Amino acid sequence: EFQRRVRNLHQRLNDIDGFVCPEPEGAIFVFPDVSATYRRLDVSGSVEWATRLLGEAHVALVPGAAFGADKCVRFSFATSMSQLEEGLDRVARFVK
Repeated sequence: EFQRRVRNLHQRLNDIDGFVCPEPEGAIFVFPDVSATYRRLDVSGSVEWATRLLGEAHVALVPGAAFGADKCVRFSFATSMSQLEEGLDRVARFVK
């Protein structure tokens, strides 16, 4: 089930304009670079990006700045496929 979720999440994130998501290796999260969306969204980094995503799209994730990678954000896939799909739909609408 986790393999199915991660494959779906990885593909869907890479399909979003401005996202570059490397394939995860044995974790329960993905760590895409979303910095190409910063200018479009008028944000200065991952903390502001994640804060706006939470406030506007009601999707919670961890800013990459917490890990020394301010170009990235951390998505967990330790939830149901239906919740992942809904969250990904919201993220895609947020960055358009």
